[in-house]
Amino acid sequence: MADRPCAGNMLRIAGAVILPNLGGIYNGWLTRQHIQNWYVHLKFPSFKPPNWVFAPVWTSLYAGMGYGSYLVWRDGGGFGGEAARLPLIAYGTQLALNWAWSPIFFGQHNIKGGLIDIVALTATAGLCGVLFYRVNKVAGLLFVPYLAWLGFATALNYAVWKLNPDKKRALEEEEKPSGSHAKAN
Repeated sequence: MADRPCAGNMLRIAGAVILPNLGGIYNGWLTRQHIQNWYVHLKFPSFKPPNWVFAPVWTSLYAGMGYGSYLVWRDGGGFGGEAARLPLIAYGTQLALNWAWSPIFFGQHNIKGGLIDIVALTATAGLCGVLFYRVNKVAGLLFVPYLAWLGFATALNYAVWKLNPDKKRALEEEEKPSGSHAKAN
């Protein structure tokens, strides 16, 4: 007879799925604060999808990675389990890098900083997917669409950076107090 999930397991699954989405909810709010006053003024490549695409894609990717983290936690012996320890550290690391991207890109209007973050994120998420796969194949495979999207998002971030080379410098000039002159070197 197969084990049936109990209420405790369902709560753990729900918690694992909701956790990454919490950062996504905050970052969605942060992004919306900067769409009209900054983002719409950037130049974009032809392959940029409409803005409405991002929220459902990220919600599903966060849910998938969250469920994968639950599978690794369960099959790897929990937080104290030897098999789960390194994969869950990699998961936390990639999640922190993921959550950091919006405050860097949108909050600071730092396109290059966002690019640096997303390259590190993609590498860390790739490692996490491999480590998850070693504990639970489904958990690892749940990272495949995430990595595909990160590859696309990295290409998009790179293209925006290349198409907007003076955007950061212009913003820095706007933020200088009037009457102050930068000293030329």
